[in-house]
Amino acid sequence: MYFKFTFCPIILLLWASLSFAQNVNVVIHGAASIAKTDDNFVCVTLDWWPAEKCDYNQCPWGKAGILNLDLRYGALINAIKAFNPLRIKVGGSLQDNVVYKVGEVSSCPNFMKREDGLFGFSQGCLSMERWDQLNRFFNHTGVKLTFGLNALFGRNESQTEKGYKVDSYEFGNQLSGSGMGAKVDAKQYGKDVIVLKNLVKELYAHPETQPKVLGPGGFYEEKWFNTFLEVSGQGIVDGLTHHIYNLGPGDDPNMMNKILDPSYLNQVSQTYKGVSDVVNKFRPQLGAWVSESGGALNDGSKDVSRTFADGFWYLDQMGMASTYDQKVFCRQALIGGNYGLLNATTFVPNPDYYGALLWHRLMGSTVLAVTKESDPDLRVYAHCAKKKPGVSLIFINLSKDRSFNITLSNAKPGDPGKPNYEFVGKQNREEYHLRALTGDIKDDIVCLNDVPMVQTDSEDIPAMDPKLVDASTPISIAAQSIAYVTIRDFEAPACV
Repeated sequence: MYFKFTFCPIILLLWASLSFAQNVNVVIHGAASIAKTDDNFVCVTLDWWPAEKCDYNQCPWGKAGILNLDLRYGALINAIKAFNPLRIKVGGSLQDNVVYKVGEVSSCPNFMKREDGLFGFSQGCLSMERWDQLNRFFNHTGVKLTFGLNALFGRNESQTEKGYKVDSYEFGNQLSGSGMGAKVDAKQYGKDVIVLKNLVKELYAHPETQPKVLGPGGFYEEKWFNTFLEVSGQGIVDGLTHHIYNLGPGDDPNMMNKILDPSYLNQVSQTYKGVSDVVNKFRPQLGAWVSESGGALNDGSKDVSRTFADGFWYLDQMGMASTYDQKVFCRQALIGGNYGLLNATTFVPNPDYYGALLWHRLMGSTVLAVTKESDPDLRVYAHCAKKKPGVSLIFINLSKDRSFNITLSNAKPGDPGKPNYEFVGKQNREEYHLRALTGDIKDDIVCLNDVPMVQTDSEDIPAMDPKLVDASTPISIAAQSIAYVTIRDFEAPACV
């Protein structure tokens, strides 16, 4: 089950040395922040899909759905605990087909294939026994929980209040605009979420423990979102949630080219801007959330989503979303489908897991502007470092034959016409370089600073220590690699 490597093959170093190196100056504008994320920006989903969910002649969910996931696996527990804490959203396409076994609900069926059902399935049921199991698991692993509620099927009241810690409730799933499988008129949705908000206030009397209400959890359409917020009014929707699947269907043979095409990756910025504009207009307390984003629709891509290459899309999306003031970014999924951060049968982390964990540990909530010479293959995002002094950056090199040697400059506040000042640090930089094990980005094992990331015999997440680098040298980003860099002595007033 576990591979034993002590280092990445030497061919990587030879290959990197043969690539053409380009010098680039990156300017960090540290005087003021351009956006803020939530401290728990990195988020993952758990979905309802049963094993019978199939697309493109494959059925990749297995027993990874909420109702049948074995919660006792040490690898699963350790993968979640490593985030300390991890935000998890329970929800997905069948969310609006789930009934809860409370009140007068007597039977509690599993999801069954049904041609006339929502997404081809009958209703399924969440029993209170399973709800108890899930909450014991969430409490044990320290999860920050968002729970997606059924928005299509009335409600039944429970006779007991168990006091489980729910950070937020999201109302409905992909019912906005044209909908996916079903849709609800924006005015009706606005009225319904008012009812939900009042119900939450009634059930959770103490404001400090009262879960937030999120919605609509669907694809952004400007007119629909505006009407929804106009009808619901101020103080009802705490966070505006939307979904992103900008890579198209999971069987697209052009998937890899999309991921490596900077102009294609940039297209989704219009969605982020549109959502940001709506948030600035109506000002919900928690701002905008990407509450589901799996890249490729319908379970992800079996050839790409579980590989190192997917990180070029995933980490770039988190970087881009943060610059547009999106507070949370939820990856579909923690486990299940082809886009799970964990393998659906072995629970072994896929490459994107390690990229997400490094983001969570290194990138603080304050987002800084970055400018650079115009090479679109080099993507750069900067934040104040998390919980410690300095700044943290992520560099994403999409080029297959060019490395980049980076020098940094510090943009001084004041007259924009004044020159930037080259930054020369005195403390060693902390660098985390991610590469595919064999140099082939379709590999499903990632190396961190030339050490393969594989679970230990006790199923723990391996150590993820930085490489300390002389501050007087350029930052070197190898071809088709990703690197996090933290600089402790970079003076950014926004980070003080």
